[in-house]
Amino acid sequence: MPQITVDYSATLDTAFDRGGFARALHARVVDTAAAKIGACKTVFRPTEDTTVGEDTDGHAVVHVTLGLLAGRTEETKAKLTEEVLDLLRTYVKPADGLALHASAEVRDLDPSYRKFEL
Repeated sequence: MPQITVDYSATLDTAFDRGGFARALHARVVDTAAAKIGACKTVFRPTEDTTVGEDTDGHAVVHVTLGLLAGRTEETKAKLTEEVLDLLRTYVKPADGLALHASAEVRDLDPSYRKFEL
């Protein structure tokens, strides 16, 4: 915990500093949601196909999902969501003419969540 997933259009491959984003995001999660830095895990999932409305060209999408153990206030989750969007503005630089659609959500992990480390 936290479990972070970043889905993004593959057209952003060279325009998205994923390593920088993950490190900055982990620091924000620690500061804002009282997580431990060693517990922050981020997975990036590129997608080849993106459609916005009826348009399959000229758009790129980034969506970040943060799963946290229950107990954070709605205010904390909303603040962290805004911080994610601010970081995306810094770490994603799409090409001219490419519209970026960025979104984020912070949610509670289901009570059934379990993990192990080797």
